[in-house]
Amino acid sequence: MVWVPPGPLRTDCLTLLHTPTDNPPKMSLEWLVAWSWSLDGLRDCIATGIQSVRDCDTTAVVTVACLLVLFVWYCYHVGREQPRPYVSVNSLMQGADANGLQNGYVYCQSPECVRCAHNEGLNQKLYHNLQEYAKRYSWSGMGRIHKGIREQGRYLNSRPSIQKPEVFFLPDLPTTPYFARDAQKHDVELLERNFQTILCEFETLYKAFSNCSLPQGWKMNSTPSGEWVTFYLVNQGVCVPRNCRKCPRTYRLLGSLRTCIGNNVFGNACISVLSPGTVITEHYGPTNIRIRCHLGLKTPSGCELVVGGEPQCWAEGRCLLFDDSFLHTAFHEGSAEDGPRVVFMVDLWHPNVAAAERQALDFIFAPGR
Repeated sequence: MVWVPPGPLRTDCLTLLHTPTDNPPKMSLEWLVAWSWSLDGLRDCIATGIQSVRDCDTTAVVTVACLLVLFVWYCYHVGREQPRPYVSVNSLMQGADANGLQNGYVYCQSPECVRCAHNEGLNQKLYHNLQEYAKRYSWSGMGRIHKGIREQGRYLNSRPSIQKPEVFFLPDLPTTPYFARDAQKHDVELLERNFQTILCEFETLYKAFSNCSLPQGWKMNSTPSGEWVTFYLVNQGVCVPRNCRKCPRTYRLLGSLRTCIGNNVFGNACISVLSPGTVITEHYGPTNIRIRCHLGLKTPSGCELVVGGEPQCWAEGRCLLFDDSFLHTAFHEGSAEDGPRVVFMVDLWHPNVAAAERQALDFIFAPGR
């Protein structure tokens, strides 16, 4: 800001105010004494300062002040927000696990849940959710989701029997029963590095089976033979507080995964245990927007996963990625001496679902929506 003094200044004032700093004047003792005792110089400096404030642009000051207030409000607002659903284990509410839980397992309580509802109005509900999202944010990047919702009935009914997701099919995604490890390299490597941590917490949990048939937090799944039990940390996009407190390090690990589905009903994370002699009925997953990751914790011989007719075996400490919208099954044909087959299962985003699409799908398929 440039200002002009209202009147002529004394020469000694100009010398002090405008002499370059790289060549400071050599002030004599007499000059300093003269300046110190000069009321005229003091008066001129005060007048100049007052005039510079008067000449300041009021509009600019107000604008800067408003921007500063907005910035402070934004920082406060962002700081108050808590990431969802991964919060500190210690902050999980004590009474939350009594709401909608049976044996510590979350069951959907909403009759209109898009993950569980199979009715003629589902597509209309999905389209309404998409429109609501677009009004709040943008239609940009929503072409494939819009196409999928508008023609969902045709996609699901005309799909070949080898791949037929039960709830939502996103068109134009590359399709294959199994994925290479590089599809989600960061998360695969992170899970494998923490193999011992997850295994240790599982072994602590599994000791409870010697005391009762089905300990708190475990869910028994229907199978034609044998036993298949699961211990969910995240079920259909909702964390299970009591279970998360029992596996705090594994739960915190989920928050470090870049592509974990944690904000919509297609996201799950659990420990899955197959006892010897168990066969899981062939079935389809709900959608093709995810890939399911199995980290082998205990993998005795005689265990197989078959996806789209292609068999694969688990390996301890290694991840196996597959698309569960394909017809798939698993079985454990080992003996009782072999022990159970145990994997840590987590749902990751399909690598070809764009970031804008992920945000929209989280909104459309939010738990309870």
